[in-house]
Amino acid sequence: MGLGDPVYEPRLEASSPLRAIMADGAHLPLLVFEPENPKAVVLGLHGFNDYSNAFGTFGPGAYLAEQGIAVYALDQRGFGGAPGRGLWAGDERMAEDAAATAALLRKRHPGLPLYVLGTSMGGAVAMRMMALPEPPDVDGLILSAPAVWGWQNLNRVYAATLWTAARVAPSATLTGRGLEIWPSDNIDMLRALGRDPLVIKETRIGTLHGLVTLMDEAYKAAGRITVPVLLLYGAKDEIVPPRATAAALRSMRAGAVNVRPACYPAGYHMLLRDKQRETVWRDMASWIEAQDKPLPSGADADLRPCGPLAEAG
Repeated sequence: MGLGDPVYEPRLEASSPLRAIMADGAHLPLLVFEPENPKAVVLGLHGFNDYSNAFGTFGPGAYLAEQGIAVYALDQRGFGGAPGRGLWAGDERMAEDAAATAALLRKRHPGLPLYVLGTSMGGAVAMRMMALPEPPDVDGLILSAPAVWGWQNLNRVYAATLWTAARVAPSATLTGRGLEIWPSDNIDMLRALGRDPLVIKETRIGTLHGLVTLMDEAYKAAGRITVPVLLLYGAKDEIVPPRATAAALRSMRAGAVNVRPACYPAGYHMLLRDKQRETVWRDMASWIEAQDKPLPSGADADLRPCGPLAEAG
């Protein structure tokens, strides 16, 4: 039997925290926000080097629960309290984990609409999940600044350097210190992440290589999504370039995906935890309630602040 072979029936284990047990026995913790009588369910997928608390402290979990929407935020493999911390599990395995967890939540809440909310890397996993041979039965995707900046958008020199480094020294780490890049305007939140021991601070080159491959696969999957999509992007995003996001949106349009793009002029990459995060939270809750109505903030009415997104949308 090889590592990761399916030997179990996936299940939810009523422990503290709640855990999703995968087919190979991996235990993936879930942070849960569950109202007494939920009207919808959301599976939350966090970003790179983060974990389920992306939907907890400073995140939308409690707010959505107050609106009657149950939130189950997953620690994905290699992150948070999941196995293989700091190691890359592979885009297919991560997509399969998300799909298996979605199926478990569908069983736990029969008859309720089920959505997958992915932020950054989590958005890429959600998109990759829909390209599996057997995609999960979900009612829609909410993609917050999805990581779609793959090999096709990466500078050729950077791509060649990363490809080589991943093969010569995959265990070497990078910290990102010294980069003048702001992922959010919420300084208190960024400082909290810096103090949080479960947030990864040093990234293996092999893991970074895997992330770019995931982003590439997510971009390829964009036009194959068969469920409604709410695509959220901040005009001040310094992580995922607007042209990469616009390219994914064009692919969705070409594939006749039912997609609602929204642009937040004051939004950074970490839209769900920025200072204006509650504006985004209200829009998400509104879209889950009625996908055919305009968003309360009007972010879907004018994409021009997000530049190339307006051309694609």
